[in-house]
Amino acid sequence: MSKLTSKLLALSLLFVGFISAQEVEPTKPEQTEFYKPVPPKVTPGEDGAPPSDAIVLFDGTSLDNWINTADSTAAKWTLNKDGSMTVKNRTGDIQTKQDFGSVQLHIEWKSPAEVQQEGQHRANSGVFLNGMYEVQVLDNNDNDTYVNGQVGSIYKQHVPLAMASVPTGQWNTYDIIYHAPEFEKGQKVKSGTLTVIHNGVLIQDHVEIKGTTPYIGWPKNPPHGKGPLRLQDHGDNSRVSYRNIWVRELD
Repeated sequence: MSKLTSKLLALSLLFVGFISAQEVEPTKPEQTEFYKPVPPKVTPGEDGAPPSDAIVLFDGTSLDNWINTADSTAAKWTLNKDGSMTVKNRTGDIQTKQDFGSVQLHIEWKSPAEVQQEGQHRANSGVFLNGMYEVQVLDNNDNDTYVNGQVGSIYKQHVPLAMASVPTGQWNTYDIIYHAPEFEKGQKVKSGTLTVIHNGVLIQDHVEIKGTTPYIGWPKNPPHGKGPLRLQDHGDNSRVSYRNIWVRELD
């Protein structure tokens, strides 16, 4: 066999191998249809109620699902007759007894109608996913502050795409999609992400979580698994209230 023939044969075999490795274009509609796995049935909530597969963390009847972050004692925030709870000044952050990974979170909050302070001291609180990644809660109506710390920011990391707050003293909603970071052998191999919809307006669009959200310093990436949902007592008589808190686990 000549060298030329050998080369042609090798090229021919490569071409045949390439063709066999490719999917043949379907010629019938049923060839691109499949029937399993079947998605689970979820019944949407009516009139603001959570969907059927949600884990209800606060429905206004008790603080039984929450503990004090500092010492795991009973949560000391104020339970109100209107089905909400309010930060009780300097009693500390509270967090869920249950730990979560990736979740869809619905939470409603409001600042007090009576304005008393300015900047970061006006109705400051925060929603911490996995106990460490903060979505900022703040009354920014006619109240400017640093934009990576304003309402709806991923604190000190991502500026919101819009300021979508309702008037001071009215109820805001956050709908948050959180995908937890992944770790292998103590090192982060995949960043977490956050999507935030504030009163129906997209304000954080699948942004990368760079790490923890400290007041001072750079983000850190300690390895972790699931963690609690934490709500902040900022310690300056913020008087922020929360209601209708539920999650859907995405893990």
